[in-house]
Amino acid sequence: MQKQAGSTKPIRSLTDALERCQQLGMRVSRQRRFILELLWQANEHLSAREIYDRLNQQGKDIGHTSVYQNLEALSSQGIIECIERCDGRLYGNISDSHSHVNCLDTNQILDVHIQLPEEFIREVEEKTGVKITDYSINFYGYRDPQTNQQQAS
Repeated sequence: MQKQAGSTKPIRSLTDALERCQQLGMRVSRQRRFILELLWQANEHLSAREIYDRLNQQGKDIGHTSVYQNLEALSSQGIIECIERCDGRLYGNISDSHSHVNCLDTNQILDVHIQLPEEFIREVEEKTGVKITDYSINFYGYRDPQTNQQQAS
């Protein structure tokens, strides 16, 4: 949902992420900066292993444990996104409320900001008796319609 529950400004850039670390009193170590820079450059959801591999391919000196510890710290503070999947966690650079398009043929997760019509939100509230303050929608589909037809055959 595009309504922010708190008054905290959404993180929309690497600079915003670094500033949020400082606001929270988190040390912006060299390793933490490497991870944030990579997530903002990649602009996709990556596993801890992919992050570790890419950083090492770039010649960045960072250990496997350091990657995991920093990802946990950054995601637990809401600076980066952590998506729980059956095959492990994926990390992304957008941490504010948003939805995902799960591409079934490429296995990518695409971030999308969707604003549902107010009448739809009111209908959900009426049917459930719950005041909606936030939402996230997962869409699933195929990027290439040909792939969908081939799999159905």
